[in-house]
Order: sequence, then structure tokens, then C-alpha cells
Amino acid sequence: MDIQTYDVVVVGAGPTGENVSDRAVRGGLSVAIVEAELVGGECSYWACIPSKALLRPIHALAAARRVPGSREAASGELDVAATLAHRDAMVSRFEDSGQVSWLESAGITLVRGHGRLAGERFVEVERPGGTTALTARHAVVLATGTRPAIPPIPGLREARPWTSREATSAAKAPRRLLVLGGGVVAVEMAQAWRALGCQQVTVVERGDRLLGRTEPFAGALVQEGLEDAGIQVVLRSSVRRIERPDPRGPVKATLTDGRIIVADEVLVGLGRQPATTDLGVDTVGLEPGSIVPVDDTMAVQGVAGRWLYAAGDVNGRALLTHQGKYQARALGDLIAARAGGLAEDTARWGRHVSTADHAAVAQVVFTDPQVASVGLTESQARAAGHPVRTVGYDLGKVSGAALHAEGYIGHAKLVVDSVREVLLGATFVGQDSAELVHAATVALVGEVPISRLWHAVPSFPTMSEVWLRLLEEWGR
Repeated sequence: MDIQTYDVVVVGAGPTGENVSDRAVRGGLSVAIVEAELVGGECSYWACIPSKALLRPIHALAAARRVPGSREAASGELDVAATLAHRDAMVSRFEDSGQVSWLESAGITLVRGHGRLAGERFVEVERPGGTTALTARHAVVLATGTRPAIPPIPGLREARPWTSREATSAAKAPRRLLVLGGGVVAVEMAQAWRALGCQQVTVVERGDRLLGRTEPFAGALVQEGLEDAGIQVVLRSSVRRIERPDPRGPVKATLTDGRIIVADEVLVGLGRQPATTDLGVDTVGLEPGSIVPVDDTMAVQGVAGRWLYAAGDVNGRALLTHQGKYQARALGDLIAARAGGLAEDTARWGRHVSTADHAAVAQVVFTDPQVASVGLTESQARAAGHPVRTVGYDLGKVSGAALHAEGYIGHAKLVVDSVREVLLGATFVGQDSAELVHAATVALVGEVPISRLWHAVPSFPTMSEVWLRLLEEWGR
């Protein structure tokens, strides 16, 4: 068996693994990164990048049609072929040579194959033609992310459903699409494929609203947007069984409320599961198929010796690419510092500790309207025992929004600690509202008092003027 030794071994070459590796190399360490698929990972090829590449032309055309003058110029139809070609270009046509070249330029060694833990500081990599063993002087980092969850609905797996991978990489629209779930993947891809040619799209959500982890008004406004696009939304129901006797034929879904839906493809958007089933975590006393629990330094809990770390989606703290990269940057620096004997007291090294996912996770749902949020919803804040006061404002009444789009529809809400008078959370829903959320993130992380936010004067006429209107509501 070929045995190679590095300071750090990273399993998983998605954005999280790449960032850990880069920071560790910058800290003077040697790093090997293991990848069984494409370097760049899920986000680059089957998630964030392709989904937004599909949605952006759709939303840009809709935005142009909401402004007099450009509306008249945007009288044509969406060019589906050009949209799909744009998606393919953004994912480098599912070829990773560019990412591999970046690894080489950064001084990171790529080992292609399936990596598994095989003991302390030891990773075995199955490669065509044999097995390579990698040993780590300082640290092993698990950055394998998650996989789409396929629930045990009778007949579903046998029907060969779409997951997020198929939904973001498909070459053409099915005539009829059934979408299971009401989360981010479900609503984004339902809207995308309806615009890209699906004649019939049906979304089935067992809860009483879409986007159940957001403020209720967010799910309601997104539902309106889907229905305005001709998408049927079925709430308070789920699929009892799936039938597809002909692998190339239609799918027949029987719902719990008795109705039957026939579609040409079924997309499962019912969550994710950690990619730890075949990762060798049992060799260090962890449960295969479960998240890898970590502390705020990303050190794996329950494993002695502070050599094993897990960053990104695989640790279950915040399943978002930007959060994984945030954890990765702190972790790479921490490993390098510990290797140099500089960071035994992590309290002295605040930038090596990842705490944003405790209270300040920002997220955007790229539907039309967009949903941009950070921190806690009102119900989450009350459940956590915070003293809460909320303020809201109709975004369509803001001058900048009215200029941005005729008939602008949207809403903004702040969740405030009524004793300390600092933000606990914020949600903005509306066209292009994504660009509003970072100001809220800074205010939340910085614990900026409401009294100080009055002095952060928004430019006129921009949509950011909603901050002034929210503060005026607070002062009533």
C-alpha cells in the first residue's frame, strides 16, 4: 500500500475543503485534499451556481417587464436554450480542470478517490488500481457535505426521482413536474422549470405553508409568486405512494388527501442527510449516516487528541456554502496556529472560533420574490426566551422600491430584543431584496443599538430606505 504523509489531510474538495486547505497552506503546512467526484463540490456543479444561473435570466426578464420603457423592449420570450447554455458555462460544463489548476497553484495536493477514516490521523483512499494511505501529522478534516434525502415513500426510490442534482443539470424541461417539499430547493426549482418550459408544475408540502423555517409572510408571498407563474401549490398533504411501472413512462403519485397527480418527473426536495455513511467515522466511535458533532473550533466532539475536525454541511450547524467557507477559513488558520504551538488558548484567538451559526446566519431564497433573512424569526426568538418586539413595513411603499419595479410587492420585518434594543433577526421579501440583508447581518453581529442605527442614514431613493421606515415604526 502506498503511504503518504502530510501535515493536514482534508476529505472533500468542495468550497469548504478548498478553503480549509488554502488557509492551512498559507500557514505553512502541507495539505492533501481527497475528492471522489468533481473538485469544487456540490455547490459549484449541482447546487448554488447552476440553480442561480437558471433563475437569473428568468428574474431579469420579469424585472425588465415591471418597469415602463424596458417593459416595451422586453416583449420577447425567454430563450431557454441560451439559459441552459449559460448554466452549462457557469458549471464549466461539468469539468473541473480549472479547479484542479487552482489547487495546484495554491500548493495543495489532490488525491482522487473515495476517502475513509481508518484510525487516528489515518485516511485510506480507494483509487482505480489500488489504495493510497494518507497520514496526517496534525489534523484530518472532514468536509464531505450532505446528500439529498430520499424518504421511504413506497415506490419513490424505484421511480428514479430527480434530486437537486438532476433538477439543476437537466437538459430539458419535462412536460409535467411534481415537486415534493416546500423548502428552498423545491420552490426555486419549481419556479425555474415552470419558466423553462414545464406546462404543469405541482408543489406538494405537508405543512401549512411554504418555507416553514422563515417568517410566515415570506412563505405566503413566495406562494403568491409561484401561483402567479402558473404553479399549483398543495399544502397540508404529502405523497402516500409513487408508481412508475414503465421506467420511461409517467409517474403516478397518490396523496394522503386522496388526490392523484400524474407527472413526467418527480423532484424530491425533502431535505439533506450527512455524507457520512461510508466515511469510516465508526473507526473513531461516531455514527455513520449522522452529522459529525463539533465545538466552535470545528473539533469533533467525542474524539480525543484534537486531531479530527469537521467543517461545512457535514457538521449540521448551518447547511449553507457561505457558512461552510466561514468555518473553513477559521479552521484552516486554527490548525496552522496550533501546529505552531500558538493557539492552545482559543479564547485569545477569536478569529479561529466560528460562532455566526449561533445567531447570525444569513440566507437568501432566490425565488421571485426573493426571501432574504438573518438571525431569528419572531417565533424562534420567543421560543428562546428573548423579550421581543417586532416592527414591519410594506417594501412597496419605499420610494426606491417603487422606482425599482412598478407595483412592487414585498415586506420587511425586524425582530428586536426589547430590553437591549438590538436586532435578533430580520427578513426582507421582494424583488432583489437579497442586497438588503447584509446590512442587517452587520447590525446583528455588531449588536448595534437601535439608537445608533438612526445615524446610519440610507441613501435616497434606494430600497435601503426601508431601514428608515422601520426605525420610524419602532419610534411610534
